[in-house]
Amino acid sequence: MSQPQKLTTDLISRRHILHTVGGGFGALGLASLLQQSATAAPTISHFAPKAKRAIFLFMSGGPSQVDTFDPKPLLKKLEGQKPPGADIRTASPTAGLMPSIVRFIPSGQSGIPVSEHLQKTARHIDDMAIIRSMHTDFPNHAPALCMMNLGVLTPTRPSLGSWMSYGLGTENDNLPGYIALCPGKPVVGPKLWGAAFLPGRHQATHINNSDLTPSKMIPHLKNEFLARDEQREQLDLVKHLNREHQKLRPGDDSLETRIRSMELAYRMQFEALDTFDIATETKETQAAYGESQFSKACLLARRLSEKGVRFVQVYYGNRQPWDTHSKHNAQNEKLCKDIDQPVAQLLTDLKQRGLLDETLVIWGGEFGRTPTSQSGDGRDHNPNGFTMWLAGGGIKGGTIHGASDDFGFTAVEDKVHVHDLHATILHQFGLDHEKLTYPYSGRNFRLTDVEGRVVHNILA
Repeated sequence: MSQPQKLTTDLISRRHILHTVGGGFGALGLASLLQQSATAAPTISHFAPKAKRAIFLFMSGGPSQVDTFDPKPLLKKLEGQKPPGADIRTASPTAGLMPSIVRFIPSGQSGIPVSEHLQKTARHIDDMAIIRSMHTDFPNHAPALCMMNLGVLTPTRPSLGSWMSYGLGTENDNLPGYIALCPGKPVVGPKLWGAAFLPGRHQATHINNSDLTPSKMIPHLKNEFLARDEQREQLDLVKHLNREHQKLRPGDDSLETRIRSMELAYRMQFEALDTFDIATETKETQAAYGESQFSKACLLARRLSEKGVRFVQVYYGNRQPWDTHSKHNAQNEKLCKDIDQPVAQLLTDLKQRGLLDETLVIWGGEFGRTPTSQSGDGRDHNPNGFTMWLAGGGIKGGTIHGASDDFGFTAVEDKVHVHDLHATILHQFGLDHEKLTYPYSGRNFRLTDVEGRVVHNILA
């Protein structure tokens, strides 16, 4: 009997072929990791990049700009009134202005005012560019989430992280190049980090960070049945069989993706356990981030970025926790205080380790909230004017870009659409958003569709 025949008989008899090919990854390995690549070499960027990695802190639901980074004193003066320009789609016809009860404090050398509930984050204001003139196309969560993550209103296009993976590849062959940290079972999550028509290897690996025990985040990571050399021998056989199968099916991306996912799963056994184990951090470091779920996710994001994961997206919750339609003031304070310490420590940690200059940190949600009241104590959705910020990765710190009107209804000065934000993010990675294209269905597609401009004012 030849060696390949012997190996095949042995594998079948042991009934481990599917269980061990991906290091025993189970559901995660051949489902969530099915679309990942660890072997694609980084491509050459269009021009010299300022950033190597990105961490997107996603505040799903829509934080209120007038209660965080965009103070509007006139709201108090004209409380209850309905001034011209207040008739946006999501505002009740009878809703009057609802002032923010938040005290804003000038911060840093730049003196940029920041909410009293975000004062730890405010220590980094001189590293941040505050965009007060963001706007998007639709006031409902699902399409707005798609726009912010995919560049369109429907879940049919590749995500921002997928485009970045497609353009630049990965820095670490032993870890996924694109990871989405989202606790629990997200409602629309998989579509927000999918690769759509791009090669499947550029889809994100979703990590459920409800429990940050490495073995629970990545179940069945360690192979309990075969030694490392035996696994390698087995995987080589399976790859050989798949390649023979592939010869009859040229251009089959799903098969190519599966082959690559098996290789990645094998390699992850020997690096992922350590990388995902935040317990290896000092007690002082863990305490500095805090004890919340989001705190630990921010610490994990730093570890992943430090190990070369190209794009890490950290979702605050798996639904829309910032969707404050009622009891807004109490909810806003609680949410701000919950993110303040971990966000500040993430920026501190990156800076102390010399990583902030090459790591682009992005903060924001899918839209903002109305300056008018909803049912007396809430704020409704506002796509016409909201705030986001960027830090590190070649961003000009201590900067305010653009402005909304006197009440915070609409972006009116140096407006920044989501397409512009995406173009700017890609630019920091040395990618021209007009040249980063993929042929599909008869035309070349890109993240910014037929729009988008780089916001040079916020770049160092």
